[in-house]
This record gives sequence, structure tokens and C-alpha cells, in this order.
Amino acid sequence: MPQTPPFPVMYGPNGYNKNLYKAKEEDYEGLYYHENNLVSGSLEALIEHLVPTVAYYPDRTYIFTFLLSSRLFIHPYELMSKVCHLCVDQQRLTDPQADKSRVKKIAPKILQLLTEWTETFPYDFRDERMMKSLKELTHRLSTGDELYRKAVQQMTQTLIRKLTTLSQYEEALAKINSSVTDRLTVLKTKPQSIQRDILTICSDPFTLAQQLTHIELERLSYIGPEEFVQAFVQKDPLDNDKRCFSDHKKASNLEAYVEWFNRLSYLVATEICMPVKKKHRARVIEFFIDVARECFNIGNFNSLMAIITGMNMSPVSRLKKTWGKVKTAKFDILEHQMDPSSNFYNYRTALRGATQRSITAHSSREKIVIPFFSLLIKDIYFLNEGCANRLPNGHVNFEKFWELAKQVMEFMTWKKVECPFDRDRKMLQYLLTAPVFSEDGTHVL
Repeated sequence: MPQTPPFPVMYGPNGYNKNLYKAKEEDYEGLYYHENNLVSGSLEALIEHLVPTVAYYPDRTYIFTFLLSSRLFIHPYELMSKVCHLCVDQQRLTDPQADKSRVKKIAPKILQLLTEWTETFPYDFRDERMMKSLKELTHRLSTGDELYRKAVQQMTQTLIRKLTTLSQYEEALAKINSSVTDRLTVLKTKPQSIQRDILTICSDPFTLAQQLTHIELERLSYIGPEEFVQAFVQKDPLDNDKRCFSDHKKASNLEAYVEWFNRLSYLVATEICMPVKKKHRARVIEFFIDVARECFNIGNFNSLMAIITGMNMSPVSRLKKTWGKVKTAKFDILEHQMDPSSNFYNYRTALRGATQRSITAHSSREKIVIPFFSLLIKDIYFLNEGCANRLPNGHVNFEKFWELAKQVMEFMTWKKVECPFDRDRKMLQYLLTAPVFSEDGTHVL
């Protein structure tokens, strides 16, 4: 059976193959190929294609693409149950007389598939039904063999660590959000009691840009690839279960990241509007322009766009006399870079440059690529809306999902970068918890 070529080979500069319906179909038990590339198949055939045999192991790009997109058609726990069933039945793992040498050959492959699943989509295993199936299958694999028992134990411990870290992150976010609410209440009732400004916390634009990058990379790191799909999940028309996807994990980490963008925008607007004197306001504007420029140099496009968004809010843009005291040349250049015309052509060019720098990087700092996140979500949304999930014959339109996986895989590379800058706890605390006003609130300042 043809293997799936890696992403760069599969795609031309114009995206996925437009000749899908003209494809010369070669049938491999319900899978259809065009020019040796898998383009469609029945859901059952695609599930079978995921399961290893003694002589076959699925391509890694196929594993990622199918695990990412399959949740549009089947719950992850149902998929896991089917995979376990196929593994046990096909390899006769229930048979006490099963050929031990055969089990020894297939066990490492099944374990490898489960390891890839738990490492790339660990949040699927917050579901107890997933953990139950995982334990049942790994128990069969590890029985009587110390080597596999240790490998299973290591995989399970790594998974539990990841899920524990996620729970701790969610608890920390809840505390931060609670602190923000409390501080805003105090600010409204006793403004002078906690009122501080960004320049008293940090007067160096480069340092602040570094701390913003810390927050961005931390929040990016917790977004699971499946959240991009689950954010747009709709009921599969071929599924008669009306409750389909109702208990899916929400895209909570993705939503928290979008909320961070909004918070930073409002923080910028609040910091600019809070000072009474025009001279001080102008100084804050120029400071944020310098911070935005440093963000651009780092490759932190999300913070850059959040700062520009905050400075373009009407409570800030209406300060004509204040802007008259500002040297705006640097700001004009930044706005030009993030100009939305021609589908953000300038930004996309800069993003490609940063991505190329990351690929050839000699230092961890050069690896940083933090995309303008709302635009990334918009691109994925329009890809999802622009192509049908199923073809007229009911088969899964897998060519669409190659393209979806390509976009999400690039994001996965970006989110794995560790921030190389020193943490400043005081500054991070201010950025995350300083009270901010809504757009209406800043109007009355």
C-alpha cells in the first residue's frame, strides 16, 4: 500500500490538489489515492489504516492528520475503542495460544502508536473512557514481558505528568482571573489605593517585550492541536446521534489565549488614558511603540498586534493633542507591517521571514515565532468552512484534512519553543493582574 508522503512533498504553493473529483481512483479496501496520495476513504477504512500490523506501520503524518480530524466524525474515546478492538482481534491478543513471536513483533508498533497519541493529543486522555481503553490494551501488551511493561509505565507516567501540569495551569489561570476582578473593583472604588502605571514597573521596552513573550509562549504551549478542530465542531450529517460532540472538551486553552490578546489591548489603552497630563500620556504612547517594535524584532507578532489594537481604540485615537506630541514615524512603520489589506500580505511576508529564521536558527531566541493568533484561527476557520468534510459518496474528504494538519503542524513547531529570556516576576504579575478598563471605561478617564 502506498505510504503517505511528508507534508512538503504533498503540497504545491497553491494549497491542496484541485483535481480531487477528477482523480483516477485506485481502491485499497475503501481508500482512494491520486498520484500515490491518499485523498479520501470511508471512516472505517481510515481507522483500519491507522492500526499497525506485523508488516505495516502508518506514516507519522497520517497518524497526526487522522487523530486531528477524526473527531469531526467520531469521539476520541470511540476511536480508541475501535483501535483497541482491531488490535486485539487482528493480532489475536486474546488467544492464550497466540504466537509469542508474533506478539513480540506487533507489540512495539502498537505501543508506538499509543505513545504518539498520548504525546501529541494528551488532553484526549482526560476522558476516563480513554484511560480505561488505554489501560486494557497496554495490559495485554505488557503481560509477561518486563521490557514492554517498563515502556508502558514510562508512557503512562509521562501522560499523567502532562495532565497534572495542565490542571495546575488551569488553576493558576483561575486565580489570575479572580485577582484581576478583585483589583478592578478596588480601583473603581478607591482609585489611588492601588493605582500604578507601567513605567513605574518597567521603563525598558526590550525587557517588557521579553516578558510579553514569556506570557505568549507559556499560553501557546498549553493549546492542544485538537482545539483548532473542536472550536469549529458541528454535527456530522451522517451521524444520527443528536448528542454528538456535546461532551467534547471545549477549546478552553485556545479561548484563554484569545482573552490574553484582548487583555493586553485593553491594558495598553488603559495605561495611555490613565495619566492626567498630555505629556505623560505621550510618553506612555512612545514607550508602547518601542515595545511593539521590539516584539516585531523578536518575532512576537501577537503582542505586536495587541499593542497596535489598543493604540487604535477610540479612547486613545481621540486624544488628538496627545498624539500631536508623539513622534509617530515608528508607529506608522509598525502599522504598515500589520496592514490588513491584501489579506495581511505584509504580515504574512514577515511571518514567512520569521519562520525561515526559525528553521535555520543558531540560538533559541531566533527560533521564536508567535503568530497573530486571531488570523491563524480565521485561516483555519475558512479552510474548514470552504471545503466539505465528506464527499458526495459519503467518504471522508481527506485531502482537506492534509491541508488542515499542515497548518496545525506548523503551529505545533512554534509552540514548542522555550522562552530564552529571564523571567521578571514583578513585571509578569503586573501584566497579568493590573486592572484594565473596557473600551467604554477608558472613555470616561
